[in-house]
Amino acid sequence: MTHEKALSALADPTRRTVFERLRSGPKSAGHLAQGLAVSRPAVSQHLKALREAGLVADEKRGRSRIYRIEHGGLEALRSYLDSFWGDVLDAYKEALEHDERDQNSD
Repeated sequence: MTHEKALSALADPTRRTVFERLRSGPKSAGHLAQGLAVSRPAVSQHLKALREAGLVADEKRGRSRIYRIEHGGLEALRSYLDSFWGDVLDAYKEALEHDERDQNSD
């Protein structure tokens, strides 16, 4: 999945909370809905959006679906965010070199 879909899915605060609750391990939609100000069906819709963004996977266990973080989708998002570090480090290096040139020209 693309990082655009992942970023869009995580833009919603409730969806982000549901996703963050999966950090500690796989859970059912009912478990994820506990304590949230939204209904279980609403949580299921948020999980569907996370699944379509490639951030969550599910498997059927008996009559329940168990959701977990999909590490492949998370890796795509991480790669996108990590790509900014090269730009940041290059800009920092350039700023340091510029300051050094300014100091040497005094």
